[in-house]
Amino acid sequence: MEIRHATNPTDFKSYTTESLRHDFLIESLFVQGELKMTYSHYDRVVTGGAIPTSQPLKLEDQDSLKTNYFLERREVGIINIGAEGNVVVDGKSYTLNKRDCLYVGLGNEEVVFESANAENPAKFYLVSTPAHKQYPTKKAPIEDAEPTHLGADSESNKRTIYKYIHADGIQSCQLMMGMTLLEPNNMWNTMPAHLHDRRMEVYLYFDMDENSRVFHFMGQPNETRHLLVKNEQAVLSPPWSIHSGVGTSNYTFIWAMAGENYTFTDMDAVSMDELK
Repeated sequence: MEIRHATNPTDFKSYTTESLRHDFLIESLFVQGELKMTYSHYDRVVTGGAIPTSQPLKLEDQDSLKTNYFLERREVGIINIGAEGNVVVDGKSYTLNKRDCLYVGLGNEEVVFESANAENPAKFYLVSTPAHKQYPTKKAPIEDAEPTHLGADSESNKRTIYKYIHADGIQSCQLMMGMTLLEPNNMWNTMPAHLHDRRMEVYLYFDMDENSRVFHFMGQPNETRHLLVKNEQAVLSPPWSIHSGVGTSNYTFIWAMAGENYTFTDMDAVSMDELK
């Protein structure tokens, strides 16, 4: 488990490109046959990626968490961005196709990732947060998720938002998780930007070709910086930071939030005049 410590917006102003990437960009999440995880001190969020091939992969890291099992004091949201796979939770198997979501709550002792075909493996993206109450394990196929259509071609931000884990969907303690798909010829997400100082956020960008990039903007509204993000890389967004991006082509991203406020619409809008 890689550990990322929190920083503050004052020090952030002096960061180099290398410093930004070291603290906020997760460059290598998905490796064949491995489970990779990053622990952030922003709301103690764990971000991970698993590609099981010929052997299953178990969700575990006792050395980092100092607990008997991974979900002893945590919950986790899992979205498959690859081929068909299974998540086995305490002996019960859940099949996830591409873009399906599974929530696994506090107290489940064993979570195992499997691919249906080792030659064409699943890619399980996971975000885990501390939890105080047990909620039931629940699957949400993408076809059952309620879409919200936003944006317009004229502003290059026509997109569809799918909310999986939230107050009106799959119940959780503090984790909120969903996915946004941009239509062809649309590149912008979340502009004008916003803040939510009550929770942090993680963005995973995917469904991009090898030469595509997303310019992810972050920082306080009057002190913005950018990260250049490749396919299947993730960005840790602090509570004090905007989080917005524009790509060289359309893309898909998974957003996950954790913190004090469980209200999806709790956002502090930032006007274009404030951005610098």
